[in-house]
Amino acid sequence: MNATQHRPLHLRDVRITLHARELIPGLNLAVRPGECVTVMGPSGCGKSTLLAYVAGTLDPAFRATGRVVIGESDITDVAPERRRVGIQFQDDLLFPHLSVGENLAFALTDRVRERQARLRHVEAALEEADLAGFAARDPATLSGGQRARVALLRTLLAEPLVLLLDEPFNRLDSQLRHDFRRFVFDHALQRGLPALLVTHDAADAQAAGGPVIELR
Repeated sequence: MNATQHRPLHLRDVRITLHARELIPGLNLAVRPGECVTVMGPSGCGKSTLLAYVAGTLDPAFRATGRVVIGESDITDVAPERRRVGIQFQDDLLFPHLSVGENLAFALTDRVRERQARLRHVEAALEEADLAGFAARDPATLSGGQRARVALLRTLLAEPLVLLLDEPFNRLDSQLRHDFRRFVFDHALQRGLPALLVTHDAADAQAAGGPVIELR
């Protein structure tokens, strides 16, 4: 996979309210390339809401102010599909009607147009995840850990500049969770991606190794 350009993520005085209830009270944050900042707090405190704001998918019921900046580019008013922000959820959301390889190819940018080049990108991604030869497989035949890796690879093949992680380890057992954490954080570091992780688990934050923000 191609390396992305390394750019920091800046959140500048981000405030989010819902029906006069303040969820995010003026957050200023800088996330360096390759760094993962963890956002923790009780359910309903605004953790996933913050990720939605960064991704550009915040529900109109919320009122938000502040700026989202990647490198020198202010993306606050940019459409979600043009932000180059990748997001990994706790559900892998693989397309059931597509093979593993087709799921991955779906994410490739228009820059990779030639069929053989697209196949090479898919095969390289699968080899990177120890899934060589899995391109023709039905996603339903994969284990939970394999599905999680394919979902992350699909996100990375879209060449994001920022990686958002919305409790992506929740549905995995303890050993798979440990292994997938390393897979995620190693890939973010290798690509110089600033990452924001939302979790309830202190072990996730410890594995991420970066600053921790507590929302109340």
